[in-house]
Amino acid sequence: MGLVDQLVDPLGPGLKGPEERTMEYLEEVAVECAKGIANKKISLKKEKGLMQRLTDYVMGIPFVRKQIYNTVQTKVMKQTKGLYPAPLKIIEVVQTGIEQGSDAGYLAESQKFGELAMTRESKALIGLYHGQVACKKNKFGTPQKEVQRLAILGAGLMGAGIAQVSVDKGLHTILKDTTEEGLSRGQQQIYKGLNDKTKKRSITSFERDSIFSNLTGQLDYSGFNKADMVIEAVFEDIHIKHKVIQEVEAVIPPHCVFATNTSALPIKDIASVSKRPDKVIGMHYFSPVDKMQLLEIITTDKTSKDTTASAVAVGLKQGKVIIVVGDGPGFYTTRCLAPMLAEAVRALQEGVDPKKLDALTTGFGFPVGAATLADEVGIDVAAHVAEDLGKAFGSRFGGGNVEVLKTMVAKGFKGRKSGKGCYIYQEGTKTKM
Repeated sequence: MGLVDQLVDPLGPGLKGPEERTMEYLEEVAVECAKGIANKKISLKKEKGLMQRLTDYVMGIPFVRKQIYNTVQTKVMKQTKGLYPAPLKIIEVVQTGIEQGSDAGYLAESQKFGELAMTRESKALIGLYHGQVACKKNKFGTPQKEVQRLAILGAGLMGAGIAQVSVDKGLHTILKDTTEEGLSRGQQQIYKGLNDKTKKRSITSFERDSIFSNLTGQLDYSGFNKADMVIEAVFEDIHIKHKVIQEVEAVIPPHCVFATNTSALPIKDIASVSKRPDKVIGMHYFSPVDKMQLLEIITTDKTSKDTTASAVAVGLKQGKVIIVVGDGPGFYTTRCLAPMLAEAVRALQEGVDPKKLDALTTGFGFPVGAATLADEVGIDVAAHVAEDLGKAFGSRFGGGNVEVLKTMVAKGFKGRKSGKGCYIYQEGTKTKM
């Protein structure tokens, strides 16, 4: 682009400090460069390289330019489904600049920018940005004790996902499961997630191994007496959660926070067997945990402010965008999502192809199709949520027949985690049921 003519490497320490020496050296180089320009020893005109000359030649052919415009527009439409007006306007502006000259291009750019700034999409994105900034602050203050040691119950898809986003932020994490097979599967999932980052060169193999060393996998409660927070990610069953909270409270220290990862079970009902309900809170993660930014934290009327502050601090450390909501059936997110999923189940029952349902929902603006989302959430979880919300809200949350979901679960169709749900999952592929 011609914005930078020369780079200067920083100097090390000498008679003067490294920063002072570097600034003096930079000044010397700049003066010599200015003298060279004045003496016409340094040309301000940049010679075009071979690739630039070839590009200019190709772009000089009208047919080629038209094909490039069409190809770019097709790719943009595939990515945005036409729901974001800005990328299409950018193509128009670039086309105007190339076809009619720089002045026409700059004028078109200012006009299109003004039009885009007043669209509802612009207002929505600005609102989303401000909302996300607000959600990345801990308005509950600094917790009395920083969470440094975390314990997670359940090494399934959710538990392992929570562990992954914790260990790579430096949290010493215990991952507990009831079986060797389940624990091994969870540890493999975490290692694979870290190894994928190594393949993409986001981290080195040394960093991967160093991060993975923050994880301790086990089948018992050893080490829980030093935990600052326990997050349970066991099956969505109130009786199992009651059993877990009683077992955990027998071994954890008094300051330890107990967080439950549930999609819809009321936190007050889970906390009803707790000896210290002020330390119980909901932390609702979304699958896949390492990719989904949102974390919904749920408080009851007995949850202390310090407990909430600790949960928010951990979520922020994990890189999450956090909303804090009150307790109630479905909380905030599930109550919003459940009616759509209920209708999606009904559509599937009526014979709509899962791929068509996914295409319709992503075309409407959802980042993930409804059938794929059901598999990510888990058909078993969806069945429990549908049943619980049906009891709480009746026909308001009606749609598909929950018995169909129960039948799928009974036959092992639990979604991605079991390898089959609305789709059959194999390594690297996904086919309809």
